[in-house]
This record gives sequence, structure tokens and C-alpha cells, in this order.
Amino acid sequence: MNGDTLYSIGELARRTDLTVKTIRFYSDRGIVAPTDRSPAGYRLYSIDAVARLDLVRTLRELGLDLSTIRKVVDRELSLPEVAAAHAEALTVQIRLLCLRRAVLTVVAERGSTPEETELMHRMARLSENERRRLIGDFLDAVFGGLDAAPAFAGVMRSMTPDLADHPKTEQVMAWVELAEMSLDPGFRAVVRRMVEDQAAEEARNEVTVPRRDIAAAVRDQAGPALAAGIDPASPQADPIVAAFTAYYAHLLGRPDDVELRRRLTTRLESVNDPRWERYLQLLAVVNGWPAPESLAPVVDWSVQALRARTGQ
Repeated sequence: MNGDTLYSIGELARRTDLTVKTIRFYSDRGIVAPTDRSPAGYRLYSIDAVARLDLVRTLRELGLDLSTIRKVVDRELSLPEVAAAHAEALTVQIRLLCLRRAVLTVVAERGSTPEETELMHRMARLSENERRRLIGDFLDAVFGGLDAAPAFAGVMRSMTPDLADHPKTEQVMAWVELAEMSLDPGFRAVVRRMVEDQAAEEARNEVTVPRRDIAAAVRDQAGPALAAGIDPASPQADPIVAAFTAYYAHLLGRPDDVELRRRLTTRLESVNDPRWERYLQLLAVVNGWPAPESLAPVVDWSVQALRARTGQ
């Protein structure tokens, strides 16, 4: 081909590997207009049509619509601007596809009902602002009236999920389950009770930073005993129990007696609610944090030790 020669649709099709029907379609829509016509009325195209058709094919393969393509090849729109807008749109589509895949994966694994599937789909499609409102409502229910205490500011931050703009499938799955949990009135009541118990322990705290909570104190004291295989009902456990009950008595400003130890038993059973541990696990996945240490074994040991000494 040379710059002065005109070519038929058939010759253009052979050059571009497009079908005659496709080239005619683009021509009819003004995307690749003929340069002239033969005496018999057939369309004829210049060599520029080859480059134009190559660009059209590339843009179509990238998913651009014909109206936008026509404006690009006619230089009515800047190709870099169009590409940036299209890439942003594809990013949104990819995110939605990831969300759908995550929901379908959960449905398949759980054997979910249509109602559960609809709820999960709605949770997955929430915008960032909607997600913040949902979690804000959960935190208000848990910390309402207590959130002004400086010691709880960090606690609230540590309980707040932050789903990434481009989350992995497992993060979306974790978010969906976490969102469902945050709407559960029973779970809200469990966490509210934990926060109120901690507030009571913090009430005597004259500084503005949280003390080591009782679960952490129990872990530090009872963890080595559990690892060593000490029976929680044995005399060997006495000094370990005395250490963490003394710490709890100090937190509350009360004597270390049977009543306090029974109260501590109830407190630890609340902390040991499996739903709370599940929330922390899901939170770590959503936020990309390391998996949290499970306190369940050491708390179980401590509860058994307390019950053995309080006659419960």
C-alpha cells in the first residue's frame, strides 16, 4: 500500500484482519469514513484507514464504547483522559466483581438461605460512608455514655474495621461476617457489658491511659501455668490465682474475697465469649493485621481455677 492508493473494503479487511462486515459497520457510524467511492459506488479508503482501524480495534478490546471511540479518533477527546476515566471505571467494576465473588463463596460454604444471601450482598456493596455509619452505630451502642473517657479512645480505634479500597477476597468475606455481627443485638449486649466492666475497673484510674485489663493480667499469670500443665484445681495453682485476683482487687479497690473472685469469674466468662474472639479475628483480617492471640485456653483455665476455689 502507498499513500496515494485507495483501497476497497475487501482489501482493507485483508490488511487489518477485520471482517468486511465489521469495517462497514464502523464506516456506517462515521468512525472510519471512506475517502472516495468507485464509479460503481463502492467505498474506497486511504492508507490512513488502516491505522485508524487498528486503533479502533484496540480501544474496543479495552472496552470503550463506539461513541467515545469516534470522538477519540476524531481528536475530539484526549486519549489519555479517556484512558484514565475508563481505567477508573474498570477499577470500580473489578471491586464489584471481587465483592460478588466473595459473597458467592460465602453462600457456597455456608449453604446460605436466599434471605442471608441478600443481607450479605447488601453488606458487601456498602459504600465507604455507609460502612462507617454502620460501624459508628455499633460503636455508639457499645460505648454510648462511656466514649468520652480518654482511656477508651484507643479501644474504640482498635475495634474499628477499615476495609481497603481494593480488598482481597478474604477481607471482603471477613467484612461481610463482621458487619452481620455488628448488627446482632445479642452481640452488642455482650460487648457493651465488657466495656461497662472495664469502665468500672478504670473508674479508680487517676491517669488518662488505660491500665492493663484483667484479661491481659490473667494471661500473663496463668499462661505459664497452662503451658506447664498445672491442674487449675491443684494447690500448685494457688499462688497463680492469688496473683491475678490480687490485681483485680486492686483495680476495683475491694478486698480479695469469695465475692470478688465470683465477680471475676463472671467477668472472664464474658471476655471469653466466642463471638468476641471471632470479632477480633475478623477485624484482623479486614484491617490486614496479624492474627490475634486466642485467650480462650488461658481464660478457661483461670475460670476453672476460680470455680474450684469459690464452690461454683
